[in-house]
Parts: sequence; C-alpha cells; structure tokens
Amino acid sequence: MRKIIHVDMDAFYASVEQRDDPSLRGRPVVVAWRGARSVVCAASYEARTFGVRSAMPAVRAERLCPDAVFVPPDFVRYRAVSRQVRDIFLRHTDLVEPLSLDEAYLDVTENHGRLPSATAVAKAIRAEIREETALTASAGVAPNKFLAKIASDWNKPDGLFVIKPDAVEAFLTPLPVGRIHGVGKVMDARLAALGIRTVGDLRARDVHELETRFGRYGRRLHELSLGIDENPVTPDRPVQSISAEDTFAEDLPLAALEPTIRELAAKVWAATRKVDRIGHTVVLKLKTREFRILTRSLSPPCMPESAEALAEVALALRERVDLPAATRYRLVGVGISNFRDADEAGMQQALFGA
Repeated sequence: MRKIIHVDMDAFYASVEQRDDPSLRGRPVVVAWRGARSVVCAASYEARTFGVRSAMPAVRAERLCPDAVFVPPDFVRYRAVSRQVRDIFLRHTDLVEPLSLDEAYLDVTENHGRLPSATAVAKAIRAEIREETALTASAGVAPNKFLAKIASDWNKPDGLFVIKPDAVEAFLTPLPVGRIHGVGKVMDARLAALGIRTVGDLRARDVHELETRFGRYGRRLHELSLGIDENPVTPDRPVQSISAEDTFAEDLPLAALEPTIRELAAKVWAATRKVDRIGHTVVLKLKTREFRILTRSLSPPCMPESAEALAEVALALRERVDLPAATRYRLVGVGISNFRDADEAGMQQALFGA
C-alpha cells in the first residue's frame, strides 16, 4: 500500500509578498496587476474573507475588497522559493510530482530519513518549510493521490490531516460529491437529478448504471467513491498542456459560447502563472450534441499577454469551425499546449507581463 503526501503552500504568492514586506502582514493582499484585463493570481487569507479568489477579474476583487493592497506578481521570486521547497521534498523522497509552483505529490512509502510513518515525514517537511522559508504549508496524508489532495485542504491553512487506510470509507461516505475531482457544477447537477448528493450515495449506485450514463468517467466515479486511485506519483513530469472545459446543462449554438470561452480563458490564464514553462499553442475544443469532438489550434508568433487576449484568440478559433449554423454544442474547452522550458522558449517576459 502506498503512502502519499500532498503538500500545498498556503496562499503562496500572497504569503511570499507578506513575508518580504512586513507592512503587508495582516492586511488583505491581492497579487494581480490592476486593470480591466487583469485576473487575480493569488489572495491572502485576509482578502479571501471578502470573497476574493484566484482567477477572479481584478476589478471584481477591488469591488469586493476596496481596502485590498494590490501587488504585481513577481514570478522570479516565487519560482526561487518553489525551488527551495522542492529541495526540501527531495531530502525525503525522490518520488516528487510537482503540480505547480506551490503544490506537489510525494510518495513516501519508502523515505530517505527512514522515519516511521508518512505522518512523521509530513510533519518534518512542514517544519523544514517553516524554518527555511518562513512560510507555512498544509499537507494531506493518505493511501493514494485522490485522498491526499482532499486531506491537504481539510485543515488549511497551516494544517495536517491524515486519512488512514481503515478510515477511508467512513471519511468519504458523508462528503458532498462535489469534493470529487472532476465533479463541477454541471456534473454535480446531473448527479443531483439522480438523487446522488454524497459520496455514499454514489457508492450505492450500480457501476454499470454509472457507466451507461457517464461513460468511462462513470466507472472512475465509482472507483473514487470506494477510495480507489491507482495513479502513481510520477516525478519530473513537465507540464505539456493546461486546459479547462465546461459541459452545458443544455446544448447551445456556437454564437452563444462566448461568455463561457472567456470564463475558461481566465481560468487557464491564471493556471499558467503557477508553472515555470511557457506554452506556444492556443487550443479550442468543442463537442457537438452528437458527441463529435472538434479542436482548432493556433501557435501565434507572440502568445497572449492577458486572460482577455487569450479569450480573443480562442474566440477567433471559433470562426474556423465550419459546421452548419444549426449545430448545437454540449461542451467547450480552452487550453494552452506545446509547453517548453522558459529558457528554451525565450518568451517568459511576454507571457508573465514582467
């Protein structure tokens, strides 16, 4: 049985700013450029109490929290701190799978320090992060990645939560199905229509029924309801693409997709700020009512420099769809792919607006 830790730095970018500028401590800090085209990269916990969240338009964050201190992002500093934290991870295990600059999975089934348990490893890592970076991290310990990620969010900030193998079923049973990765608003509504509100409700349904209704994802839902996740921690896996997609409650014509495309572009743009590689291709994905999948892509000479600019490229790709006007679409997605290392790309300054 694997022993997995998910470590998630607490309000990472904002915490770095507060650490380096004592005048910001205890104040609502929003890491973002000001302006109509900007989105929030991160928000301190003081700002989150006002409803400010990552990927939110900066103008909305300013309305929600007029007293917020806006700080332009400094990704050079954030990457430097991320490397410090990564070095701490590697003292304990070689099996480290970074998800972004501020979170990673670790497989500590065997650990370098021969500590007696995964919980002991997680405590040591959090203590070393605090001592060496003056920042806090939350951690989740569990038998697999799915459970560890849920656990790391359980006692945030600066928390540790452990899900032991013999407690998995009891822990999962009362959880809302929305806590399962991939269950967004649309899927949650579809499950609610079937009377499925908790993971326990989901577990009670026949797997074949779930497969019939939701395809392969139905089987995946069934496995997760049982706490089964066989995905291994994969170290040194560079980011190849970042995307977001949405399935509509009812099928829509192409002309009606603009609001969703803009929303997805904002999410993707915010996510690019958490990786140290540079994307070169914008992708638009569509799925028709008949489940036909279409993709349109463009590798521009200069990548978009804002969420709004990314949305404009995705909307331009929409014009390349040559299906009949009567066609209805059940899903739309926006993505950035063809990522390369920042040094190789030579485009870091343009992407991050530095």
